[in-house]
Amino acid sequence: MSAPAWILTLDCVDRPGIVAAVSGFLAERDGFILDSQQYADLDAGRFFMRVEFKSAGAPLDTESLRTAFAPVAESLSLNWQLTDAAELPRVLIAVSKGSHCLNDLLHRWQTGSLGVEIVGVVSNHDTLRGLTEWHGLPFVLLPEGKEPREAAMLAEFERLGADYLVLARYMQILSSELADRLAGRCINIHHSFLPSFKGARPYHRAHDRGVKLIGATAHFVTSDLDEGPIIEQAVERIDHRAPVDEMIRIGRDIEAQVLARAVRWVGARRVFLNGIRTIVFR
Repeated sequence: MSAPAWILTLDCVDRPGIVAAVSGFLAERDGFILDSQQYADLDAGRFFMRVEFKSAGAPLDTESLRTAFAPVAESLSLNWQLTDAAELPRVLIAVSKGSHCLNDLLHRWQTGSLGVEIVGVVSNHDTLRGLTEWHGLPFVLLPEGKEPREAAMLAEFERLGADYLVLARYMQILSSELADRLAGRCINIHHSFLPSFKGARPYHRAHDRGVKLIGATAHFVTSDLDEGPIIEQAVERIDHRAPVDEMIRIGRDIEAQVLARAVRWVGARRVFLNGIRTIVFR
């Protein structure tokens, strides 16, 4: 078994001495830094930091570390979290009928490469029940109607103790109330044709216009539709020879890859909200 490790994340108003205070705290406890990244947003005047460390001396435990670090955090007015690196965030996935993102996430989860614990799947259709249950996960068919559907989704989220809701091509718009309640805890994926080709058949309309780039965006959900803080994006170039079905295939592949990267980075505590933007320590 590998030695225990911890992840310390923090953000605060930028000021001198933050890195020194953190590194000094760890040095006093024989903390051995495995990875450290920091970023100062000069425009916003905020500082962001992620440190992964283990003990190079006497054994450490999470609660004792939190208790000892609290005075340091208070003196610097830090927003902070200190977690056991082996403690994976719990994720509930919401889907509709499209299987490409769900299938990719479930495969990565079962092979241990996703860095989160998937705890269940909810859907407004029964289409993907078999895929979900084949992976040994509970599947909940949501009721008809927006309010009952969202109430059931939130109830399942809380029952399973989920930390994040991932919309893996869940083709429903969340209410502002639910988006606000899950602020910073709900991740969505969509194709890159927004806002030019909203609504139905975006690939067909993009083909008609002769687009040359296909891509996808993963972002945190807000009450502003598809405009939340961006976590990850990717594109692939095409040309006039690509038929619609080839464009759709390429788009689905990119969506699956981008969503998986976003989920993995969030699971590793590498993503920080910074107003309408994110800081991502890759």
